[in-house]
Amino acid sequence: LSDCLACDSCMTSEEGARVFQQNQKELFRILNLNKKCDTSKHKVLAVSICPQSLPYFAAKFDLSVNDAARRLCGFLKSLGVHYVFDTTIAADFSILESQREFVQRYQQRNQEEHALPMFASACPG
Repeated sequence: LSDCLACDSCMTSEEGARVFQQNQKELFRILNLNKKCDTSKHKVLAVSICPQSLPYFAAKFDLSVNDAARRLCGFLKSLGVHYVFDTTIAADFSILESQREFVQRYQQRNQEEHALPMFASACPG
């Protein structure tokens, strides 16, 4: 989130409040609270890992991408994170949906005035 450009194009004010909660300081605050209280009162922590970050860790530590994923997941769980999710499948679905929409718009380009161009992006941060 430190790379966020705060362009406001991806979130509403409600989502902005949620993003504010997703930072390193808040993560460690919750981890420390969870260590001090009964497990029935723990806040559940979930971390998502994007596919672009794994090759960075793999190269930095001279590991395969799969080994980097396993080690990163193990490290996060050792800190007290409950769930670690890989967002690769979500990225794949996003690409497939963009492809489907483009084909549909391309086929309607002569019937619908604003069918093309189609803009798509990923967060620049």
